[in-house]
Amino acid sequence: MTTYGSFPGTRPRRLRTTPAMRRMVAETRLHPADLILPAFVREGVSEPVPIAAMPGVVQHTRDSLKKAAAEAVAAGVSGIMLFGVPEESRKDALGTVGTDPDGILQVALRDVRAEVGDELLVMSDLCLDEFTDHGHCGVLDDEGRVDNDATLERYAEMAQVQADAGAHVVGPSGMMDGQIGVVRDALDQIGREDVAVLAYTAKYASAFFGPFREAVGSSLTGDRRSYQQDPANTRESMRELALDLEEGADMVMVKPAGPYLDILARVAEAVDVPVAAYQVSGEYAMIEAAAERGWIDREQAVLESLTGIKRAGARNILTYWATEAARMLR
Repeated sequence: MTTYGSFPGTRPRRLRTTPAMRRMVAETRLHPADLILPAFVREGVSEPVPIAAMPGVVQHTRDSLKKAAAEAVAAGVSGIMLFGVPEESRKDALGTVGTDPDGILQVALRDVRAEVGDELLVMSDLCLDEFTDHGHCGVLDDEGRVDNDATLERYAEMAQVQADAGAHVVGPSGMMDGQIGVVRDALDQIGREDVAVLAYTAKYASAFFGPFREAVGSSLTGDRRSYQQDPANTRESMRELALDLEEGADMVMVKPAGPYLDILARVAEAVDVPVAAYQVSGEYAMIEAAAERGWIDREQAVLESLTGIKRAGARNILTYWATEAARMLR
């Protein structure tokens, strides 16, 4: 036999021969504890409301949310990220229902903590877009632009009410300059040094967020490109990362995950704090749509997509398949 370099002496296929061999040499292992379940809770509904653009995902009632949290615990999922969907009549320019102790998100936080205690890490989205009548992530000035510093005042208040309602972790997601430092200070001022801050460090102005807008009943017109990051940029994310860490972030996140694995890998290599990634609504919807048409194997695609995100460097993955994927893995 002709020799080509180290062949035939070296045969990488030897390490792919059987399922047992492949398991033994696997470099990345996905585990239920890697997963975090994003969940929507809607005010004023008596039954869960299906989200058309996200088959299998619903806007929960308070009762169905508690059940979903308990199921996540049973499956071995590590956390749940809550998003509140208020009644339209309660939205206003400042998103005041987002800081109302009796607003839907705060009520849901108390419900879930009462249901699962510390068995599940209870996390809350800290942003105004679900609660404003204009759908932006902040307060608007007289010219209709998002006022960064006025928005920070609202974020500080949100952090405090979410912590008081039982959040273990708050996730400032609005991409305002200085938001991590302001939120950290606000928590410390009320003696909540125990509440962690998950920084949405690299959150891109992505088309893959599309189905999410339906999920939270967003009123947005226009776009969020003046505060979310340009999909063309890499160095910008590394600058945001440095700033978030300086301001006190306990964990950092890349969102979306799949289209930004290069960013995720760079972030993971650069830091010594936990790195999360959010497999967003559009990523979920694409796989569900292709599987529904019989074009791909759904279970294999779900697990492969999650494994790829972990392989790129994510310690934890927010995914709408969290509970289901955890069951697949057990």
